[in-house]
Amino acid sequence: MTLMDQRAPAAPLTRPVPTDDAGIDTLVVGRRIRHLRTAQGMTLDELGAAVGRAASQISMLENGHREPKLSLLQQVANALGVPLAELLASEAPSRRAALEIQLERAQRGPLFSALELPTVKVGKSLPTDALETIVGLQAEIQRLLTENAATPEEARRANSELRAMMRARDNYFPELEAHARALLTAIDHPGGPLSQRATADLAAHLGFSLHYVHDLPHSTRSVTDLENGRIYLPHAVNSSSDPRSPLLQALASHVLGHTEPTGYGDFLHQRVESNYLAAALMLPEDGAVALLKEAKAERRLSVEDLRDAYAVPYETAAHRFTNLATRHLDIPVHFMKAHESGTLHKAYENDGVRFPSDPLGSIEGQPVCRHWTARVVFQIPDRFSPYYQYTDTSSGTYWCTSRVQASPDGEFSVSVGVPFAHVRWFLGRETTERAQSRCPDPDCCRRAPADLTQRWGTKSWPSARPHASMLAALPTGAFPGVDQTEVYTFLERHAPRA
Repeated sequence: MTLMDQRAPAAPLTRPVPTDDAGIDTLVVGRRIRHLRTAQGMTLDELGAAVGRAASQISMLENGHREPKLSLLQQVANALGVPLAELLASEAPSRRAALEIQLERAQRGPLFSALELPTVKVGKSLPTDALETIVGLQAEIQRLLTENAATPEEARRANSELRAMMRARDNYFPELEAHARALLTAIDHPGGPLSQRATADLAAHLGFSLHYVHDLPHSTRSVTDLENGRIYLPHAVNSSSDPRSPLLQALASHVLGHTEPTGYGDFLHQRVESNYLAAALMLPEDGAVALLKEAKAERRLSVEDLRDAYAVPYETAAHRFTNLATRHLDIPVHFMKAHESGTLHKAYENDGVRFPSDPLGSIEGQPVCRHWTARVVFQIPDRFSPYYQYTDTSSGTYWCTSRVQASPDGEFSVSVGVPFAHVRWFLGRETTERAQSRCPDPDCCRRAPADLTQRWGTKSWPSARPHASMLAALPTGAFPGVDQTEVYTFLERHAPRA
C-alpha cells in the first residue's frame, strides 16, 4: 500500500444522491426501472397496477424522488420479469440514462442551487444533444470551481493533512523502504553510499537513458520522456543540491506509478513519496539503521555523522534521520527548515513540540521564535561546526542541532531536535547554550520592546515585502508551477527522429 492509498477521498462537489437503508442509489435504480418498463412496452399505470401502487408513485420511483424498500423493488422486479439484481446494478442502463442521472445530481447539488437558475425538466422531450451540452457545461463549471479553490488556503489545508498523516506513521513508510531495498538488490548495490554511477545503473535497470541538457525547462528539475525512455537533467551542477536527487526522484515517481495529480493534496503526497524513496536509496535502511543503533549505544548520535557516512547533503541526512529515529531508535523527534527571514518553510514533529501556527493550524510561513535554535543559528559566525542549544518552551525543554545552508532563495537553517529526556543519546548534549521561549506570548519576541516602541512607534512606516504566494492562487495545471507548453515543446525538440 502506498501513501496515496491512505488518503481520504475528496469531498464531493454535489450533494449525495438519496439512498435508503440498504444503500440503494435511487437515481440509478429509477432509471433502470424506466428502461426495463419502456423496453417491455408497459405504461406507468400498468406497472403500478401490477405492484399495487398508483402511477404517480411509480413515476416518483423512476425519477429518483422515492426511496424504495427492498420489498417494493422485489415486486417491481417480479412484474418486469427480471431478477432483483437487475434493478440494483450500479451502472446506468444506457448512455442517455447516464447523462440524465448526471444532470439530476447536478441540479440537486449546492453549486446549482447557488446559481439560482430554474431547473431543467429531465424527460424524453429534452434532446440528447442538449442534454450532452448541459452536462458538459456543468462539468466545466465544477472544474473551474475546483481550480479556483486552489488558493493558499487550500495549500495550507493540504499541508496540515499531510503532516498529520506523517505524524501518525512516525514519518516511516515500510512500503517505500521495501521498494528501495528491491531496487538496490537489482543492481547488486553492496551497501554504503550510492555513487552517481550506481544511480545511473538504476536508471538503466528501469529502462531509461540519461540526457544532460542546457535548455531544461526553467520550471522543472527533470523531464521524463516515457515514450522514448529518456530522462532529461540539467547540464549545470547546482552546488547547493545533490545531483543525484532529481534523477532518483524522477525514477521514484516512475517506480511508484505516479499519474497526473488530481489536486494540490495529491501533488504533495506524490512529492513526499518520491522524496522519501530517493532518500531511502541514498541512505539504505539496513545500513543506516545499523550505523544509528551503534551510535546510540555509544551515546554519540549525530546528523553530521550520518551525512558524512553516506555523502549526502545535511538536509537529506536530517530528513532520513526523522524517517528512522522513532521506528528503529524509539526516539521522538522534530525537524524544521526555516528561512533567514525567520519564517518556517517546512516542519515535522512527533515529539510534542509546538510549532508556530495560524488559527487554522497551518505552520508554513509562520514566524519562528527568535530564541529557537533555528533562528539563533543564523547569528553564529562558525558555519562549519554544528550548533547545539537547549530551549525551554511552553511544551517542555528541547535540545536541537542546526545547520545553515545556502540556496538560490537565500539561506535556510535545517534543524533536528528531541525532548530533553532523549538528549542523552546525542553528541552535543554537553552544550551550555540555553534559551527560553514564551511564544506564542507576543511579549516573547513578536512585540517590540516598550522603549523602542515608544521611540519609533509613531515615527516609522516600513514597506513590507510580501511573498508572491500570499495573495495569488496556486499555479494551475496538472503539475503546479510547471509550464506544460514549455515542457511539451522541449520534448518535441529533443525527441529522437525516426
